[in-house]
Amino acid sequence: MENTGTRINKFLGDAGFCSRREADRLVEQGLVRVNGEPAHMGLRVFPSDRVEVSGQVVAGRKSLEGGTQKEGWVYLAFHKPPGIVCTTDRREPDNVLDFIDFPERIYPIGRLDKMSEGLLLLTNDGSIVNDVLRARHHQEKEYEVWVNRPYDPAFLQTLATGVDILDTRTRPCYVEPIDDRAFRIVLTQGLNRQIRRMCEALGYHVVRLRRIRIKDIHLDVPKGKWRPLEPEEVQSLRVEHQPGL
Repeated sequence: MENTGTRINKFLGDAGFCSRREADRLVEQGLVRVNGEPAHMGLRVFPSDRVEVSGQVVAGRKSLEGGTQKEGWVYLAFHKPPGIVCTTDRREPDNVLDFIDFPERIYPIGRLDKMSEGLLLLTNDGSIVNDVLRARHHQEKEYEVWVNRPYDPAFLQTLATGVDILDTRTRPCYVEPIDDRAFRIVLTQGLNRQIRRMCEALGYHVVRLRRIRIKDIHLDVPKGKWRPLEPEEVQSLRVEHQPGL
């Protein structure tokens, strides 16, 4: 609302500049200025304010002059190869933005660790990020996992019922075997390096990890390539229409 302003991280997210989490990092690093002054966490901005990130002027969904809502949202499905880092920090030589080299500024929705591969979504629409990432939305993500040695049925059963990592027990999940060293797993939470930590807690080392699905969107492009999401795929990521969420 114009009388109370918009928090700086929400403003940058809604502007399609970056995610709210990335905006918080930019503010902490002193890279965000409002009307020439360094921004601080929780700062509210107004339509008449001039917002800059590293010297670049940022316009929200309504421009600083009161223009119409921004059009041209971008939603991409990308097959991330191993070795590419899911960061917008271009000081990282293997960052995903330079690898894709998309003509508009986009950023990842969530992450895959550097040595993992598979489906990664990217967008310039900050409003959809929370729909995908908030734990309470329980969005399904499916992976194929290869471990360093043969496992027994008890290993998969323990993964499915929950493993103690990061001072919590993982949520029950669906697991099925591929062969004696590989399996599929469907998660509805996104703890840091969750699958790798779960396997390590049970004495196994992940040698390959590939994400093949995020909710209704499947990995269907070659490694290192991307495609635009179909409108129905974008809609499937949104949760505001779902009862009780």
